[in-house]
Amino acid sequence: MTVEKTKDLFKKCIEYTMADEVKELGLYPFFHPIDENEGPVVSFGGRKLVMAGSNNYLGLTADPRVKAASINAINKYGTSCSGSRYMTGTVNLHVELEERLADFFEKERCLLFSTGYQTGQGIIPTLVQRGEYIVSDRDNHASLVAATVMALGAGANLARYNHNNMEDLERVLQTIPESAGRLIVSDGVFSVSGEIVDLPTLVKLAKKYNARILIDDAHAVGVIGKTGRGTPSEFGLVKEVDLIMGTFSKTFGSLGGYVVGDRAVINFIKHNAPALIFSASPTPASVAAVLATLDIIRTEPELMERLIANTDYVRQALLKAGFTLMPSRTAIVTVLISDQMKTLYFWKKLFDAGVYVNAFIRPGVMPGHEALRTSFMATHQRVHLDKVITEFCTIGRELGVIS
Repeated sequence: MTVEKTKDLFKKCIEYTMADEVKELGLYPFFHPIDENEGPVVSFGGRKLVMAGSNNYLGLTADPRVKAASINAINKYGTSCSGSRYMTGTVNLHVELEERLADFFEKERCLLFSTGYQTGQGIIPTLVQRGEYIVSDRDNHASLVAATVMALGAGANLARYNHNNMEDLERVLQTIPESAGRLIVSDGVFSVSGEIVDLPTLVKLAKKYNARILIDDAHAVGVIGKTGRGTPSEFGLVKEVDLIMGTFSKTFGSLGGYVVGDRAVINFIKHNAPALIFSASPTPASVAAVLATLDIIRTEPELMERLIANTDYVRQALLKAGFTLMPSRTAIVTVLISDQMKTLYFWKKLFDAGVYVNAFIRPGVMPGHEALRTSFMATHQRVHLDKVITEFCTIGRELGVIS
């Protein structure tokens, strides 16, 4: 009797060659180490490049006030809290930030998490339990998808609807048993395209079908809404949206995540979410940076105005040149290339010309949706924006993307 050889767990790793093949072509667009970051301009291998792919929307990571706040926090608290929030890892900075964020977003309570990715894992599996339903936009961020998978493993149900399609959302809601709890989950601003969710219709449907709402506003805060308060504020629907989550790694210029909502709901998550209870708390330096940026966001609304003006300037120029863009009026301008290799060549030519953007290729996007995603900052100067536009147009014509 012949015994079949056991399959090696690492076989798939050994056979994975795509990244190496792209590197051999000199077109690899990922994991490039930046030597120095000045906001709109970064240094790479001794060269200066215009950064047109960062989520540092208001340019606050380089603000002297923000850096000073982090340094002061390290001097006072050290580099780590050395424990979870649940045990020994809470310092008064955490409590202060939670109170101030709750006030900023006009909600009763706030809860901090150590990363934005982790935030959804703290909320969704904790709230949506066995027999209950997650109703999710098909284009939601990967972190929300991962959180959903965790909930499914514990017996929750998933019902997905076509991207930002409210007719399909209603169709899906109609299929869910009336006795089952349901949570509608959507990005506020979708990370790939910069498109804004149709929140007014989503809220109407949630009320009609007795569903709760979670909005991930990672790419909306500091970009849209009253004084940068995000998507619910943009539509005047703050009271109608049950939970708003986000990250500190974009507009807030730091690292970590948060959720705001009613006191009872936040209290339940606080005492039941493994992602909070079993994870080290956000570092003092990270929290202090957010406190400083929150002050700036509140008192300097001109930063958001400058951000939108910069983005619109580039968007209109690229449209006029003939590029196909994904629909957006936020800080994200995504240029559709619709071809894998052409996207990689376009990225490399931009990089060599001194413009750093993000390449979106398979399997991260569906075939035919390959794109270059740009995003802009309040601190970009006109000379930076003109450089981006000029190189896009030159390379676009060279590669036949535009005529």
